Amino acid sequence: MLRISLLISILVLGACKSGLEQTQASSKFPKKPKNVILMIGDGMGLSQITAGMYSNNNRLNLERCKTVGLIKTHSASDLKTDSAAGATAFATGKKTYNGAISVDVDTIPIPTILEMAEAKGYATGMVATAEIVHATPACFIAHQANRNWYEEIAFDFLKTDIDLFIGGGQRYFDQRRDGTDLLFSLVENGYSLYNFKTPLDELRIPLHKKLAYFTAIDKPLTKTLGRNYLSEASTFSAEFLSKRSEKGFFMMIEGSQIDWGSHANNTDYIVEEMLDFDETIGKILDFAEADRHTLVIITADHETGGFALNPGSEMGPGKIKGAFTTGSHTCTMVPVFAYGPGAEAFSGIYENTAIFDKMANAMGLIDKKEDIR
Repeated sequence: MLRISLLISILVLGACKSGLEQTQASSKFPKKPKNVILMIGDGMGLSQITAGMYSNNNRLNLERCKTVGLIKTHSASDLKTDSAAGATAFATGKKTYNGAISVDVDTIPIPTILEMAEAKGYATGMVATAEIVHATPACFIAHQANRNWYEEIAFDFLKTDIDLFIGGGQRYFDQRRDGTDLLFSLVENGYSLYNFKTPLDELRIPLHKKLAYFTAIDKPLTKTLGRNYLSEASTFSAEFLSKRSEKGFFMMIEGSQIDWGSHANNTDYIVEEMLDFDETIGKILDFAEADRHTLVIITADHETGGFALNPGSEMGPGKIKGAFTTGSHTCTMVPVFAYGPGAEAFSGIYENTAIFDKMANAMGLIDKKEDIR
C-alpha cells in the first residue's frame, strides 16, 4: 500500500511539474503577436531540410521552433502546385490555378494579407533571393492572371504602399517594353531608392520614407557566385519595419533558390541555399526572442525535385548523396515551423490556405474561425 501511495505521489508531482513547465513556456510570450514574419523556403521539403542539417553537422536553427505542422499543397487546378498558386494560398487563403498571382479561378483579384495589413495600419515588407516580381513575392502585392507577366506585376507595386521591398528584377521597373520608368514613380510615391551598388549597412533611411532596394538588374546571383544579402537584409528589414508603425508589421521573407537548386537536381546548390536560409532563420528568431511580440512562421510552398538522401550519405559538408525523381515539383506535404506568440495554432495537418487564416486571425484582420484547417 505504501508503495502504491508513493507511486501515486510521484506521478502527481510529475504531472504538476509538467504542467508548470508548460505554463512557464507559454508565458514566455504574450497571447497575441504584434508582428508576423512569414518565411518561405521555396521548394523546401523535408529532404532539403535534412540535407542542410546533416551537412551542418546535425544542427539547424529551425530546431529552435518547438511547434511543427504539415500542410497540403495541392492547387485548385492540379495535385502538383506551383509557386504562384502556393503563394496565393498563403497570401489570400484561397486555392487557385497554377500560374495565378492572387486571383481566383475566374481571374478575379483576391485581397492579400499584405494589402489587408497595410490598410489596417501595419507596416509591411518583403525580401527575396529571386526577382521581387517573381511568383512568390508577387502574390503578396500583385493581382495578375499569369505569373510571367513581370512588367504588369511591377506596375502593381505602385498600387499598395508597401513600406519596404528587397529583391532582384530592377529591369522590370526601368527597362520596360512600354518605355515607362517606374523608378521615378516609386520616388514620387515616397520611396528611397537604392540598388546593389550601395551596401545595406550604408543605408540611412528617414522614418518617413519607404525603401525599395534592388539586389540585381535581373536575377540575383547564387550563393556560390557571391550573393550574400538574405540574412542581413532580413534583419535590417525587421528593425526598419518595427519603427514604422506602432501597430506592428507583416513581412514575407523568401529563400527563393532552394527551389532553383532542386529544379537543377543539384545537391550542393540545395544545401548551400538551405543553409543560407537557415542562417536567416536564426537571425529572425534572435529578433523574435528579443522582441517577444513577433510570431515567426517558416514553411514552403511545395517540394521540388523529389529529392532524397541516398545510402552512402554521411555527416558533414559535401557528404550528402542526393537523388531525384523529377526536375519539377512534387505533390508531397511540406512542414511548417512556428515560434513566438500564437505559434501553437500552427501545429497539426491542414490545407496551405490555413496559413493565411491563422496569420490573419492572429493579427486581427479576420474574425476568429473555430476550425481553421
